[in-house]
Amino acid sequence: MSVRNKGKKLALLVAAVTLLAVFVGTGAQRRCAAQGGNDYESIELFTDVLAIVKKSYVEEVDTKKLIYGAINGMLTSLDPHSSFMPPEMYKEMKIETKGSFGGLGIEITIKDGLLTVISPIEDTPAFKAGIKAGDQILKIDDKFTKDLTIMDAVKRMRGPKGSKVVLTIFREGLDKPKEFPLVRDVIQVKSVKFKTLDDGFAYVRIAQFQEKTDDDLSKALETLGQENGGKLRGLVLDLRNDPGGLLDQAVRVAEHFVDEGQLIVYTEGREKESKMRFTSRKGEKEPSYPIVVLINSGSASASEIVAGALQDHKRAVIMGTQSFGKGSVQTIIPLSDNSGLRLTTARYYTPSGRSIQAKGITPDITVERMELPSTEKKEGAHLREKDLENHFETADGKEAPAVKKEEGKLPAYKTDEQIKGDYQVLRALDLLKGWEIFKKVSKP
Repeated sequence: MSVRNKGKKLALLVAAVTLLAVFVGTGAQRRCAAQGGNDYESIELFTDVLAIVKKSYVEEVDTKKLIYGAINGMLTSLDPHSSFMPPEMYKEMKIETKGSFGGLGIEITIKDGLLTVISPIEDTPAFKAGIKAGDQILKIDDKFTKDLTIMDAVKRMRGPKGSKVVLTIFREGLDKPKEFPLVRDVIQVKSVKFKTLDDGFAYVRIAQFQEKTDDDLSKALETLGQENGGKLRGLVLDLRNDPGGLLDQAVRVAEHFVDEGQLIVYTEGREKESKMRFTSRKGEKEPSYPIVVLINSGSASASEIVAGALQDHKRAVIMGTQSFGKGSVQTIIPLSDNSGLRLTTARYYTPSGRSIQAKGITPDITVERMELPSTEKKEGAHLREKDLENHFETADGKEAPAVKKEEGKLPAYKTDEQIKGDYQVLRALDLLKGWEIFKKVSKP
């Protein structure tokens, strides 16, 4: 009896599973049948190989493991963002969008064939250790990342709180790769942080777009308005190193600043369901005070949608450096065994029709990141951790005390010392103040 006959039942089962994974929806299945026998011949080839492996591989192998591996390989051959999530990983992904998960706090992608950091998430082990956007991860512990998929890399970096992992990093400017020892932690991402910079001028930082980002932003803007006599004179919206997140939250954030009926973002894909248009809905809008949006190479996906919409509608000046350029839409598709697909189904376009994919958002005013020296003048002083942007210690090296806040309010973000060390924020604030002065002196 041939190998094919011996594995006939298994082959039929696998063919059905594979068809489900590849052609989601009855419409896709009908298209497959209409195309003739080519697709089915390829599936037959797959089942032949599966049966041969099951019969002749040196050790007995688990069928589900083979199927998972085949699906994962199929998806990763498409693009860096499509992937297969086994049940445990799919469950973690759903938890992550709620803002709490275990690991290091790094958003990653495959760029030019290399595992690359999109951005570290604030207040996480990776951020505190000095991991930066654009860093190339060459090894995770002793495992080279060259042949790892994104999901494999994520799995290796995840782990229980207190466990250790070493990332070997190469970045521009280094003579050789550098090892970063890290201790895993439970990552609690605060989506929105804020502060009054000066009388009437406010700062809002969005670290990641999660389920409650819009609600948190509403609370932040309300609190800032109350702190400044009910009216803001200008806003710095900081989207630097924001790796993105949920599309609906990006749309809702933009709605605060974009007039009703105006287009925020649209998507184009092959399926009818992938062609979507998101316009600003009816509701309370922020007054037309000037806005500066800060972006950099770590700003991706949802943060690029917000920046692009505000730029196209001339609602804000975009300042900083070129954004990451992740303009593809990933649809999460649950499967019958509690696993899931992350499948690229469309591309994002800004209201004016610009594709974000691989291009990103170009700032109106380019301002490179600079590390300002400490205001303290000491003999032989060098740049220290407290002089870096987003640092959370006071001048005496002790942890900053918790900010007393009213019930239901969000914590304030930066201290004055931290603002003084953040060149891009200072430039944004100067622009807002300068615009207000220019309007006064230009009046007839």
